[in-house]
Amino acid sequence: MKKLSIFLLSVLMLSCGGEQNDLTVKTNIKGLKKGTVYLKKIEDTTLVTVDSIVVNGNSSFELHSKIESPEMFYLDLDKNSTEQDRIGFFADRGVTEINTTVKNFVLDAKIKGSEQQKILEKYQAFITRLNNRNLDRIKEKFDAQVAQDTIKIQALEKEERSALKRRYLYTVNFAIQNNDSEVAPYLALSEIYNARLNLLDTINQVLTPKVKASKYGKELNSFIEKIKETEKE
Repeated sequence: MKKLSIFLLSVLMLSCGGEQNDLTVKTNIKGLKKGTVYLKKIEDTTLVTVDSIVVNGNSSFELHSKIESPEMFYLDLDKNSTEQDRIGFFADRGVTEINTTVKNFVLDAKIKGSEQQKILEKYQAFITRLNNRNLDRIKEKFDAQVAQDTIKIQALEKEERSALKRRYLYTVNFAIQNNDSEVAPYLALSEIYNARLNLLDTINQVLTPKVKASKYGKELNSFIEKIKETEKE
């Protein structure tokens, strides 16, 4: 009986000792000797810090946060200079691992964690190809303007409009195909928030109950309802 009481007391002390965190971000930044790293997320349209650590020689560390449903977090590196780099990642409860370098903080980032992050990376891979082509187009358009080649300029502007339409349609289709992931409403809110209402509503209608009840699911529904109310006025 005495041993049982001691055991129960130990369990109680463990459960009360220290705040339990839903999310742990295990981070390694190769080459980082000194600086401050912040874990942030958006609350009420404002980017807020939920945890931070001052690094002084140890490039491996952990950051923590509460999390109600899967959402975007941001890892900021302040290298005690005017520079500040930021890595965005989709996190869920549990452990997310981020390995990168201080030299190429964003580009070298390798993220291992949530299923939502894997889905987001698939979307980003396609968008990166579109963005690369857009950069080429900007240069071509500049050269055409210098040469006063109006035919070339018109052709590039037509291609630009077509690329924008393709981006919107791809995002809508991607969200619909991943309607069981919190990434779907997030993309609707962050990538195509100014799209036609019927496109946003289509995404909203096909979301699974679990995703509808998530942070971004609720925000998307609220966003659409506000637009509908505005159109009634």
